[in-house]
Amino acid sequence: MIRWIKVAVFVACLTPLGMLAWHAYTQNLGANPIEKITHSTGDWTLRFLLITLSITPARKLLGVSSLIKFRRMLGLYAFFYGFLHFSTYIWLDKFFNLHEMIADIQKRKFITIGLTAFTLLIPLAITSTAGWIRRLGGKNWQRLHRLIYISAICGVIHYLWLVKADIRKPLEYGAILAVLLSYRVVAWILPKFRKRNIPLITRAQPLAE
Repeated sequence: MIRWIKVAVFVACLTPLGMLAWHAYTQNLGANPIEKITHSTGDWTLRFLLITLSITPARKLLGVSSLIKFRRMLGLYAFFYGFLHFSTYIWLDKFFNLHEMIADIQKRKFITIGLTAFTLLIPLAITSTAGWIRRLGGKNWQRLHRLIYISAICGVIHYLWLVKADIRKPLEYGAILAVLLSYRVVAWILPKFRKRNIPLITRAQPLAE
């Protein structure tokens, strides 16, 4: 059953790309096709990052442990759409003009932080296999993959600095991310708080003297 659900999720994750390709084929990308592709792939990068981060709280709150089986796929799709987003910039927008890209990065801070967000996803995509978990060890692998939090934060800031005027959508993404990160903070603090409030029996008392 899980296998077929995975297939359905895989196809669903490709749907945004398929729709974008169809609009390109029918010449329905609007007056600025490059901007349309850039914004669409950027949006879906952030959406998949947020969906990936929602797997852990959803799994624990709903008690559906099988959701963990989809996290790696969703995370890789976040990287995939991030790669398309970045490729659109360096290929369709700048035509691999390195000098122009460097000047752009120095002049526009939203590009710098967007590039940071994508760069942080690269080691996560590379080490997403079971083999890398064994090589790094479970704890080291988990520490490395916490970079997704920083990448998502940088992604939201990138979007916020990009739009300038209508900031509703990046604020929506930021609010969702804040909730997902707050859940993790609470989940980390709560067990420590409970431990501190458990009375410790330091000395055994006899039942009768």
